[in-house]
This record gives sequence, C-alpha cells and structure tokens, in this order.
Amino acid sequence: MKKSNWLLRMVMLAMFVALGVVISPILRIEGMCPMAHLINITCAVFMGPAYAFLCAVLIGVIRMMIMGIPPLALTGAVFGAALSGIFYKLSKGKIIAAVLGEIIGTGIIGAIVSYPVMTYIWGKQGLTWFFYVPSFICGTLIGGSIAFLLLNRLEAAGALSKIQNSLKDIETKEKAA
Repeated sequence: MKKSNWLLRMVMLAMFVALGVVISPILRIEGMCPMAHLINITCAVFMGPAYAFLCAVLIGVIRMMIMGIPPLALTGAVFGAALSGIFYKLSKGKIIAAVLGEIIGTGIIGAIVSYPVMTYIWGKQGLTWFFYVPSFICGTLIGGSIAFLLLNRLEAAGALSKIQNSLKDIETKEKAA
C-alpha cells in the first residue's frame, strides 16, 4: 500500500506558484523574466516535468490576469519548464541538464513560438521569428545560473534529496489484523 503525499505536492506547487508570481517582476523586461526560469528549474528538479509545466501555466495565467503581461508569460515558460524536468529525469539527476532543458525549451523553442502568438493574436507588428531569442536566452541564462547555484548548494548540503524524497509516495506495510 502507498501513502500518498498528494497534499504535500499540492502545497509545494502552490508555494512555487505564489513565489513565482511575487518575484517575477524582479529584472523583468518584455521577453526577459529570469526569476521565472529560477522557479521553473527548481520546480522541475523538486517535482518533475508535469508539475513544472503546471506551475509555469499557473504563474503565466496569474501574471497575465493581474499584471497585464502579454502571452509571452506562457509561451516563454511552459516549454522550458517541461523540458527542464524531462532533461533532469533523462540525465538521472544532473542539475546542469535541467538548466539546459530550460535554455533550449524557453530560450529557443519558446522564443520562436512567441512570434506567431505575439503577431497574430496580440497584434504586434515588425517582429521576426527570432525576435525574442536573444532576450529569452539572456533571461534563461540569468535565472538558470541562479537555479544552478541554489540547487547545487542544496545538493551539497544533502537537502535536495530529502526534499525530493519527501514529495514521493511512500510504500507502507499493511498491518495484519
């Protein structure tokens, strides 16, 4: 029988979303939000790709509704968050792989996907397919560097594996009646 840590995962997800919304204005200019990448990578390493994707979607939607931010909040975050978690899992726990996933997912894929969204949905003129690539890559490099340093310190202190293990479901032995 498994003891589910579903509630703990939901609380952790809610904390990541709240933190992401609150710290996102730091160093933010259109197309560059380094603190969002810090949250994406940290959530991906702690909780995996599905939760990181969900976290990025929730933060993006809240930021768009409350702060009036354009759809870049979504297009720039969801690909990086998901790839960060996927790369971390595929590399069997390499933090640098999570950072590279964020850089590729957001800095390249998210930036290119942002062109049609901003041109056809948001109505911005004069953009090219690679218009957002430089600012997205700069943002991911800044946020990714901070996340890399933070997660490496947590790993060195032994806290990273404790946090990850606390979020997993636990096998329990059933007591015989």
